[in-house]
Amino acid sequence: MEKIASVINMKKSEELHISKLAHSYDLMEIAGMEAFKLIDNKFNNILILAGTGNNAGDGYVIARELLKINKNVTIYLLKEKFSSDSLYFYNQIKEKANIIINENINFNEYDLIIDSLLGTGFEGSLKDEYKDIILKANDSNAYKIAIDINSGLSAKTGLADIAFKSDLTIAIGYLKPGHLLNMAKDYIKELKVANINLKLIDEPYYLLNDNDLKPLFKKRLNYSHKGSYGYDVLIGGSIYYSGAIRLASIANASVRSGAGVVKVAVPNVIAKEIIPNIIDATIYPLSSDDKYIIFNEEEIKDLIKNTKTISFGMGIGNTIETKKLLKYLLDNYENNLIIDADGLNALSEMDLNILNETKAKIILTPHIKEFSRLINLNINDILKDQIELAKAFAKKYNLILLLKGTTTVITDGSKVYLSNTGTPGMARGGSGDVLSGIITSLVGFNDDLLLATAGSAYINGKAGEYALKEHSEYTMTASDTALNVAKVIDDIINL
Repeated sequence: MEKIASVINMKKSEELHISKLAHSYDLMEIAGMEAFKLIDNKFNNILILAGTGNNAGDGYVIARELLKINKNVTIYLLKEKFSSDSLYFYNQIKEKANIIINENINFNEYDLIIDSLLGTGFEGSLKDEYKDIILKANDSNAYKIAIDINSGLSAKTGLADIAFKSDLTIAIGYLKPGHLLNMAKDYIKELKVANINLKLIDEPYYLLNDNDLKPLFKKRLNYSHKGSYGYDVLIGGSIYYSGAIRLASIANASVRSGAGVVKVAVPNVIAKEIIPNIIDATIYPLSSDDKYIIFNEEEIKDLIKNTKTISFGMGIGNTIETKKLLKYLLDNYENNLIIDADGLNALSEMDLNILNETKAKIILTPHIKEFSRLINLNINDILKDQIELAKAFAKKYNLILLLKGTTTVITDGSKVYLSNTGTPGMARGGSGDVLSGIITSLVGFNDDLLLATAGSAYINGKAGEYALKEHSEYTMTASDTALNVAKVIDDIINL
């Protein structure tokens, strides 16, 4: 797993590290040198955009090293203002580089533009002079590299009004949340990390990769049976949203993720319609009116006995009966309970203290809007600190929270995993239903529920990436993603 440092964690860790060095600028020297090593030496005419803080210092170190190998280096300064450390390195190159101070230039004269305007401390809106230079740089034909973080992009949130668009961003020390969250992927094509041997003070977040998921798929014993791998139940569907439960079940999204037995519980009004789509699972019709499930305690009691995992809410409708059913599960079920979609909407209208009273192991899977209802904050406030808000919520209610997004945040209130797999083609109805099916399966036969939940998000995103190879972002569907789940799991197993 790759460590991700929050902006606060990074700042505290750098301050402690610098306090132990002979000179405060020594860490800047290391950062600039390590970043330089990651820059292809094929470029000859290079423009470095330098701000007034320490981020500019990294650019000056890079400029010094480029000058040593006879590159034509131009430094563009918005103003002659420097931090004490960056001035140390500026003085090393000011007589050797071409210095331009806030003048009009032709950006297309350069084959490489390096952004060292603003660092990870930037928040808010850009000043006009920064906007102008960034927009002109973005419009150029040059290859573009951002040092540490793209100027204009928040290292905390990944949000921006305007930001430098890079072909490559070289993060200093560690990736930060802003390299991954929200708009980051629209501004950053490729990420690399310059290792500066910095020890983090606080617990980092963790970015998942394929190898991290291998423990979820242990070799199966011959002396085992279907019950060894989870009796799982998917409860959902309505006359309006029959597709949601089909996708969660494609018994493919669940069975192909490794589940032993899957029951698909749907309102009897759509049971006959669903049956032809269910090959590897069992249909369990529930009482219903002409649209939605009607809660019947005896039916639900029979349905959930001896089950390892329940996933609840996909397409079920936000009705009074939905709330009755959910409350019954929270009051009576004692194993893994995944609450998604309309289940989350129902939960948001209940007293959330029930989450601390239930014996079930709860996994919630909201997108930002659903989370805003649960936490009673508006979306903009959540986006300002989504990782820590998710972490605090999970800790308060003793559950696992999977907060969907361009990069998904998964936390149990103590540890935080990030999954940045996926494609814009997955921004369509049904993608979350496929995810619920995968989670249902993986938590059904794994003891590490946090890793199983996080791994499900990773697998879902990877399956979407496979689907994109077969289709386009416009034509791929959630069922295309579901049908690629098996390929992703096979890849992980065969590593």
